[in-house]
Amino acid sequence: MSEYTEHHMNEISVGMVEKKFYTFAEPPCEMNLESGHKLGPVTLAYETSGTLNPDKSNAILILHALSGDSHVAGYYQKEDPKPGWWDIVVGPGKGIDTDRYYVICSNVIGSCMGSTGPGSINPKTNIPYGLDFPVVTIGDMVKAQNELIEHLGINKILCVIGGSIGGMQVLEWSLRYPEKILSAIALATTPRHSALSIAFHEVARQAIIADPNWKNGKYYTGPKPDLGLSVARMIGHITYLSDESMRNKFGRRLQDKKDFSFNFDADFQVENYLRYQGKKFVERFDANSFLYITKASDYFDIAAQYGSGSLAEAFSRAKAKFLVVSFTSDWLYPTYQSRDMVKAMKKSGLDVSFCELASEWGHDSFLLPSENLSTLLKGFLGCVTSKTLH
Repeated sequence: MSEYTEHHMNEISVGMVEKKFYTFAEPPCEMNLESGHKLGPVTLAYETSGTLNPDKSNAILILHALSGDSHVAGYYQKEDPKPGWWDIVVGPGKGIDTDRYYVICSNVIGSCMGSTGPGSINPKTNIPYGLDFPVVTIGDMVKAQNELIEHLGINKILCVIGGSIGGMQVLEWSLRYPEKILSAIALATTPRHSALSIAFHEVARQAIIADPNWKNGKYYTGPKPDLGLSVARMIGHITYLSDESMRNKFGRRLQDKKDFSFNFDADFQVENYLRYQGKKFVERFDANSFLYITKASDYFDIAAQYGSGSLAEAFSRAKAKFLVVSFTSDWLYPTYQSRDMVKAMKKSGLDVSFCELASEWGHDSFLLPSENLSTLLKGFLGCVTSKTLH
């Protein structure tokens, strides 16, 4: 863990930011999806900070993980209890320096954080889509983001950055739009899900589907499948941590008691923590969006889509300079998966840097204060910038 405290790293902030929206693909010009379906109109929620330079060459696109949103840094209003989800990294003088770069963060389609998703109103029925919302892919998400970037008048992106499912979007950007990406930073991510990752997602989805209130996705006018979504989050949260972090944080310590209850209350601190995380999650996220985004990440496989099964062949499409970062305690997307990517990138002749950072915090390490990660980001971006900006 960095010696920086979160308080110290938040002393300098981008300040007040605004959630913005861009709508496109109005019928009859709907967006074509990889499933063969069409979607439109499509709205993307996004946020910007910093200043776009005159030749629009200092733009950085940040992409969020499963349950994230476009609120990456700063505050919507002074009363906000906490800033955006990556405020420790994004801001004046930080790893991603908003005094130098124009930072864009886009919410994904399929989400419930302002972009078009299953909870949005279906213009054909005037009720929420529910399961009438088409299944989307990581490629579809990136295709929608490209519409936003074109709307902003940006022809080339200095760097695309993301962790976890955001990292999948980084890889997709580099292969789908190679001419538009000068550099890419992929954090704690994978070129495709292992059977283990798919299995955890399926158990989480089944928890939602088994909730009586789910009602085949048609729950928006009544009770929501909060129990199922809570359990799904609890399952997911376990995969984001590590054995070491859970041992250090909880061990087998009891929660506000000296002995077992001999019933099914939350006896252990770790049980209480997971229940709290599940309860907090249902207050801000939509169960159907969880289904759609996890399915999109399970479908993701760049070797199959771009390389006839070969990662090296897939990366032969890319032109960006890469930084790939993994974390020692991440067992969800372990380091060997990042190494496989790096080997394929090098085999394809790409300029790639790789770093495995020591961390006890598991998959979520990229979201936590880390002086080493901030230094890595700042150094990589500075190198890219020195070669492209004047």
